[in-house]
Amino acid sequence: MSKILIIEDEAAIRRVLVKILSEENDTYKVDEAEDGLAGIDKIKKEDYDLVLCDIKMPKMDGVEVLEAAKKMKPETPIVMISGHGDLDTAVNTMRLGAFDYISKPPDLNRLLNTVRIALDRKELVVENKMLKKKVSKNYEMIGESDAIAQIKDMIDKVAPTDARVLVTGPNGTGKELVAHWLHQKSERSKGPMIEVNCAAIPSELIESELFGHVKGAFTSANKDRAGKFEAANGGTIFLDEIGDMSMSAQAKVLRALQESRIQRVGSDKDIKVNVRVVAATNKDLKKEIEEGNFREDLYHRLAVILIKVPALNDRREDIPLLVEYFANKISQEQGTAKKSFSNKAIKLLQEYDWTGNIRELRNVVERLIILGGKEVSESDVKAFASK
Repeated sequence: MSKILIIEDEAAIRRVLVKILSEENDTYKVDEAEDGLAGIDKIKKEDYDLVLCDIKMPKMDGVEVLEAAKKMKPETPIVMISGHGDLDTAVNTMRLGAFDYISKPPDLNRLLNTVRIALDRKELVVENKMLKKKVSKNYEMIGESDAIAQIKDMIDKVAPTDARVLVTGPNGTGKELVAHWLHQKSERSKGPMIEVNCAAIPSELIESELFGHVKGAFTSANKDRAGKFEAANGGTIFLDEIGDMSMSAQAKVLRALQESRIQRVGSDKDIKVNVRVVAATNKDLKKEIEEGNFREDLYHRLAVILIKVPALNDRREDIPLLVEYFANKISQEQGTAKKSFSNKAIKLLQEYDWTGNIRELRNVVERLIILGGKEVSESDVKAFASK
C-alpha cells in the first residue's frame, strides 16, 4: 500500500485531492496536514511514498517544508501544488529537489499521472538501495585482527577524500575489497566503480581499453569507442595489478592524473575526466622502478596513501570468522543446509600454510562442505584440504 501525505491549508482542496486519490486506487492510504508545521511533524513520524505540498501556507510555507523534508527523507518524492501566482516559485522548487509541480485547480489526468510516476520512481529508488546493499555484501571485509582493524580505520579516514590510494599485498588477500570499500564509503559512491585488470589485457590493447580509440586508429577499430577512464567519470577507476602495465600506458596514465585529461588512441582531442584512481599490485614497485619496469613519477602520483593488505598467514586469528562467513555464503549459493566445522577442524585450518591466501581458503571451505560430513571434522580436513 502506498502512503501519500497531502499538505494543504485549504480544506476544500484537501478534500478534493483525498477523494480523487482514494477513488483512483484503493491501495493509496492518504493522510492530511492543514499546514507546513503539521506536515513536517507527520513526515518525521511516518515514511511516506509521496508528499503533495501547497506552496503558500501559514506557519511554514511549501519551500521551507520541501527543504526540511529533503534533509529528513531525501528519497521521498515531493510534488508542489501551486496557485497561478506561484508558478515561478514552483519552478524554482524543482531546483531544490521537488519531483514536480501541479497548478491549482488540479487537472485530474495530470495529477494522477504525476502521482503514478512519482510512486514508481520511489519504488525504483528503494530497489536500487536494496541492490546496492546486496552488492556491498559481496565485498565484506571479514576479520577482527589488528591488521584488519587498521585497514578499516584507514579506509574510514581516506574514503571521504579524493586522495589516490595504492593497495599492496600478495595475490588472493582481498585488495579489491579495499578498493570497493573506498568507493562505497566515498562521496563518489553514486557514481560508477570501473575495474581494470591490467595483467589480463594484452599490452598492445591496454591503452585502447583505458582511454578508448577512434575509428581507424588500428586494424580492428571499426568505430569510435570510449575507454574505462571515460566510463568512470564522476566515480572511481580501480587499476588492479598496475605493476603489469606497459611503460607507454604508464605515461598516458601519468598525464591523466596530472591534467585530468585523456586522449583516445588515434585522436589528438583532449577529453576532460573527473575520476578517482585506486591502484593495486602484488609487486614491489620500488624494485620494479630500480629495474626500469615502472615509472617513479607515476608511483609517487599513485601512492598518496599506501594500504598494505596482509597475507592470511599473518592474520590466522581471523580464520575462524572467515570459515564461518564462507560456509554461510557457499550454502546460500548452493541452496544447501549450512555445515558447521568442529573446533579441531578450525584449529587445523589455522595451522596450514596459506600460500594462496583468502582465495585458497574459500576454495578449501567449499571442498570441505561438498565432501565432508554433516559436521566438518579434523579427519575431513586431513583428507580433503591437504596441500
